[in-house]
Amino acid sequence: MRIPFIKQSTINYRRMARQQGMPFIDWLHGYLYGRFAYQYIGMAGDKKPWWRYLMAPLVLLLDRHSPFQPTDQSRTGDPGQEKPTFADTYHGKALPLAEATKLIRLDRAVNTSVSEQVLPYTRAREIVLNNPEKIVLLDCPCRAGMKNPCTPIDVCLLVGEPFCSFMLEHHPDKTREIDTDEAVRILKAENARGHVAHAFFKDVMLGRFYAICNCCSCCCGAMKAQRMGVQMLCSSGYLAEVDQETCVGCGLCAEKCQFKAIGFRGGMAFIRAKRCMGCGVCVEACSKDALSLRLAPEKGEPLRVDAL
Repeated sequence: MRIPFIKQSTINYRRMARQQGMPFIDWLHGYLYGRFAYQYIGMAGDKKPWWRYLMAPLVLLLDRHSPFQPTDQSRTGDPGQEKPTFADTYHGKALPLAEATKLIRLDRAVNTSVSEQVLPYTRAREIVLNNPEKIVLLDCPCRAGMKNPCTPIDVCLLVGEPFCSFMLEHHPDKTREIDTDEAVRILKAENARGHVAHAFFKDVMLGRFYAICNCCSCCCGAMKAQRMGVQMLCSSGYLAEVDQETCVGCGLCAEKCQFKAIGFRGGMAFIRAKRCMGCGVCVEACSKDALSLRLAPEKGEPLRVDAL
């Protein structure tokens, strides 16, 4: 029997969590993450409202895999070294524009777990999509938490159920359902602004892919965490490279790069390989076709949508 004051999307989310054996505390964490997304994710912003001081300890209390616990050896690669595990529970994969577009336009059912070579994390690596899929456009919680955010704000793409219906019901003023054509237009427009598409995964969101966010280094909480040493984002598996014979040293690629991975020497661009995440924003921005992406096995494997 349906309880009148509980939304149907909440019931559906709880049912799916039970089916996959998710503990109640994890489901509750996921519920709060979605229901209070602007408070939860907005903690990384600079508006500093009063609820920030209540939300932070609550998140740490609910997260059984706290930032103070060590990871396993497969994550660190060094049995003598301990690193925080928060990134294992919540992380993003950089996507070149072409791959992000393919992920939005999937025309068949997909139910798979990607390897640690693609997503180097111990948790949240599932991609579960059915045909047809629902896509919801969401006001970015990171940008909404900033005093002077990048615009536009409605740039986050939620993909699949039960996430889409949940956010539509609980945040009707900040969401709307869109079709694949509009989603692709948003991806292209954000890429042209220099913003990076990331496929996001979270353990308490049924342990799987649930959103494509278009991230800027000034607003994005994950990018801020990355600069602080919390590896929430992983490389696309590609590395940008410069054709020195074609480059004219205009500097547009460096202006667009969110990772400060492009420098200039002798009037020509060069790539700082350690910083480059292979997002391809610079490639799309270059009018001289002087930049390209190459496979970089040392940075992991790409999330190849065709292979799903």
